[in-house]
Amino acid sequence: MLLHGIFPPITTPFYPDGSVYYKKLEANVAQYSKTPVAGIVVQGSTGEAILLSDQERRDVFKAAREATVPHKVLIAGTGIESAIETLRLTEYAASLGYDAAMVRTPHYYKAQMHPLNMATFFRTVADRSPLPVIIYNFPQATGYDMPAEVVIELANHPNIIGIKESGGNLEKVARMVEGTRHVKRTATVTEVFAAVTGRMLAMEPVATNGDVVPVGALGGAATAVQAPPKFKTRSKEVGFQVMVGAAHQLEPSLQLGAVGAILAFACPAPTACFEIYAAFKEGDQDLAKEKQQRIGEAAKRVVGDLGISGVKHAMDLNGYFGGPVRLPLLPLNAEQKSEVERLMAGSRN
Repeated sequence: MLLHGIFPPITTPFYPDGSVYYKKLEANVAQYSKTPVAGIVVQGSTGEAILLSDQERRDVFKAAREATVPHKVLIAGTGIESAIETLRLTEYAASLGYDAAMVRTPHYYKAQMHPLNMATFFRTVADRSPLPVIIYNFPQATGYDMPAEVVIELANHPNIIGIKESGGNLEKVARMVEGTRHVKRTATVTEVFAAVTGRMLAMEPVATNGDVVPVGALGGAATAVQAPPKFKTRSKEVGFQVMVGAAHQLEPSLQLGAVGAILAFACPAPTACFEIYAAFKEGDQDLAKEKQQRIGEAAKRVVGDLGISGVKHAMDLNGYFGGPVRLPLLPLNAEQKSEVERLMAGSRN
């Protein structure tokens, strides 16, 4: 499956009392579906997944899935500390029609998280997962940094298709890209090299009576209209796909061979992030660097320092619903809000 492009790891909206605000979740997803992002990640770190109950995670998966348009890739954050619980949540996401599972590294028992433990965990999950697996390494949150050598070893597993590397170490990104070049895989894509997944193919219009679909089948009157044409597909070599999670390092990461990014900064500013990627893909290195410089300070401060509270306030400024965070996280104070407003002035929608 193609993972090229920009993916926002969407936030989970809450009411002031801390309960999940599903209508706002659906509205945000619908809005992201109109942007040039390649897809969305549901229940990643920015989604406060670790602060939700198991039932809330499932309900958020369901709500986001129902609000997403067919042509966006859907990635479910299903990582939990044990392999068996990770698989249970992954199987649920698969039953809803998600395209891939992003699994963070277990980390609670840090002293026992040796390379063999981690490799065995991911192989076990990948062996049994109904979805292709993306490794998620986020040492700033977990306190565990998966060695590049373990990633390179796991890249050989046929059901582990990539990694989201959020450590911010560009040298490590380069080592992983170089160390996985031997992995040869292909993905189905459209004629313009956009991702194609099983869910997308399953949702293609099915024509009856030649090329005509009864409108009654779509809930309208008993007349007929022309069926939309099915999209044509082709194959693209993708190998093991390295994605990054630091927006302020997006352009240099792409230069090193990363194929895309899952960026918290794309939650308030998806187009600004996409413009860096698009300029790079079009070979305009100067423009890519210029676009990178525009978001650099904001991405580092809003995401890296202020965290989810900063991301949600930036979303409120840019026409999305950010809203409150869930305790133990706290909202920004007035001074911090003013700072975010200043920093986001150059990345407004």
